[in-house]
Amino acid sequence: MTEKTSDSSGDEPGHGSGPVADPGARVILSNEPGSFAWGVLAKRHPALIQQVRDAFPYGRRQHEALDALLDEIINGVIQPLAPSERDHGQWSAWGREHFGRPWFDAPFLWAESYFYRRLLGAIEYFGTGPWQGVDPFAPFKQAELRGAAVDEELRALDALADAPADERATALLHASLWGNRADLGFRVTEGDPASGDAAGGLVADDSTVLWQLLPAGAQSTVAVVADNAGRELIPDLILIDHLLEHRHADQVVLHVKPYPYYVSDAMASDVVDCLRRLTHAPAEAGRIGARLWQAMATGRLEIRTHSFYCAPLPYEEMPEDLRQEFEAATLTIFKGDLNYRRLVGDRMWNATAPFADLTAYFPGAVAALRTLKSDVIAGLEQGALEALERSGSAWRTSGTHALLQVRR
Repeated sequence: MTEKTSDSSGDEPGHGSGPVADPGARVILSNEPGSFAWGVLAKRHPALIQQVRDAFPYGRRQHEALDALLDEIINGVIQPLAPSERDHGQWSAWGREHFGRPWFDAPFLWAESYFYRRLLGAIEYFGTGPWQGVDPFAPFKQAELRGAAVDEELRALDALADAPADERATALLHASLWGNRADLGFRVTEGDPASGDAAGGLVADDSTVLWQLLPAGAQSTVAVVADNAGRELIPDLILIDHLLEHRHADQVVLHVKPYPYYVSDAMASDVVDCLRRLTHAPAEAGRIGARLWQAMATGRLEIRTHSFYCAPLPYEEMPEDLRQEFEAATLTIFKGDLNYRRLVGDRMWNATAPFADLTAYFPGAVAALRTLKSDVIAGLEQGALEALERSGSAWRTSGTHALLQVRR
C-alpha cells in the first residue's frame, strides 16, 4: 500500500464551502428539525455511539469519553481537539469558524467528518495504549462479509461467466453502483433500503460515456476512489477485475481511507478481507479473486491512501499531490454518497445544475457512481426531476435511486 503523508491539506484555509458556481446554493446545515442532516446528528450518531460501546469491552475511560461526546453533540457546543492530539493543528484550521457553536449549526459535511474523528479519539484509536489501531467498526464489517447474502451474490457470478463481454460489463457496472445499498452507516437507524429496480431507479445514466472513455485495448490507468467495505467493495473489486481482464485498463489504482471513517468506509485491511473472501470462494468468484491477488503482486492493481480522504473538505480543495495523481489517470471513478458530496460540494444545488460545471475544477475525466442517500443532487434533466418530485417519495435519501454521471 502506498500512503501519501503530505499534510498540505491541513495548511489550506478551506472550511468545506465547495464549488461556488451558484453562490445562492446554500451550504447544508443540520439545524432544521426533521431534515435528513438533522436526523443524522440527532439520531444516527447517538445510535452509533451506543453500537460502538456495545461492540467492544471498552474500559471506564472510553465509556466516559463516549458519554461526553454524546452530551456535547446534543446539549453542548463543538470543542476542539486537545493540543496533544496528532492532528490538532489541522483541525484547528478546519474548524476555527465552528468551535464554540452548536453541532447542528456547523456545515453538515464538516460536522459529520468531525464526529468520526472525535469518536476515534474517544475510544483511543490514535493513542499509545492497547486500543491503538483497533477499528471500532470491524465487527459490523466482518458480520456483513460473512453473511449469506455475500455467498448468494458470489454464486450469481457463475451465470455471468460465459455472457458476452458487453452484457457482463453492464451487469458488473450496475452491481458496483447498487452495491452502495449495503452502506452500514445508512442502516444504523433506517434499516435496509428498499430493493427497487436497478434500471428503473437510475436518475442519470452516463454509462455509455464511461465505456467510451475506456475502450478495450487502450493504454489506460483508472483510479477508483472507494466508499464502503464489504458488500459494496466486493462488486467494486469484481468490476476492477473486468476492467483489467478485458483490457479497459492497464492499471487500476484503488484509493481507500487511511483509518476508520463513516462506519463502513474501506481501508486497506478491508480490501484484503474482501480479496480473501473472493479467493476462498468456489467457481467464478474464486477465479476472480486469484486474478486480483496476482494483479496486486504485479502492480496492475495498487492500493493507495491519503490523509485528505478523512478531511472535512470538498475535492475542490484537494492538495497538489493528490491532484497530480488524478490528473495522471485516464478516468477517476468516485464511489458512493460521501464522495459525491465532496465532489460537487455539499450544497442545495438546483438539481438541474450541470454536473460538468460543478466538477470543472477536477483535473481529468471523472465519473460518479452513487446510490442517493443525502440531499445533494445535480445534473438531472428537468423532466426527470419533475417526475421524481411528483412521486412523493424520499428519493434523494432513501437509497432507492442511483446515478452514474460522467464528465469527460
